[in-house]
Amino acid sequence: MIALGCEFNLTFTKLMQTTHEMGIHPYILGGGTNVLAPDEGLRGVVIVTKDALIGLRLLDERQISAMSGMTLAKTAMFAAQDNLSGLEFAHGIPGTVGGAVYMNAGAYGGEIKDVAVKTEFMRLDGTIDVYEGGAQGFAYRSSAFQGLEGVILRTEFELTPSTEKEVRNKIKELADRRRASQPLELPSAGSTFKRPKTGYAAAMIDEAGLKGLRVGGAAVSEKHAGFIVNLGGATAADVLALVKLVQARVLDHSGVLLEPEIRLWKHED
Repeated sequence: MIALGCEFNLTFTKLMQTTHEMGIHPYILGGGTNVLAPDEGLRGVVIVTKDALIGLRLLDERQISAMSGMTLAKTAMFAAQDNLSGLEFAHGIPGTVGGAVYMNAGAYGGEIKDVAVKTEFMRLDGTIDVYEGGAQGFAYRSSAFQGLEGVILRTEFELTPSTEKEVRNKIKELADRRRASQPLELPSAGSTFKRPKTGYAAAMIDEAGLKGLRVGGAAVSEKHAGFIVNLGGATAADVLALVKLVQARVLDHSGVLLEPEIRLWKHED
């Protein structure tokens, strides 16, 4: 894996251009918190942005700029310290800004689309494009960047003036709700399935009687059916097999085919 310097510079640009010229499609990894990589490993280049493409800046009384490798928790706290509200929902999502923008992450009524106003994106040939407003193409767990090859560099967020105390109180309230309802004590890749067009994935899994269902070390959480957790020694194959089993059982029970929210990387010979 290649960790990038604190500033994207000529070296990074050259890295992207070189992989492009060699016909190599690099895997871009932020925090890796919703990615399932194959047990066999990957053949290719993995570029890790977390704690590498980093930096936060206050632009004016309403906007902040965040590099893609910054964690959402640090970004939300930076906003709080500047008396800005709007990223409280993101504080408990254990990922990076780039990953959150890429998938339009959301929780507790908030989504990245509500606050992201501009994103810089580097293509594989090293050119940088700027996407503003609707050009970012946000939809449920989707964005325009999912159809592009390259890496998100930086995003600007427009937030709402508040007070640090109010923002921190909201962050704590949401953190308490997460601890009460989600299996944070066990490893997982987060919410396993996207919300279907009607109803909720967790409810459908629960109604199908699948809480506690296991394949190897992977299990449907007893606490929240929307999570597949690692009880110890789970392999990627275990998780993938359980994902498919849950899909089949829910389809049989409710007629709905659940779509994975976790990103499934595949081994290529």
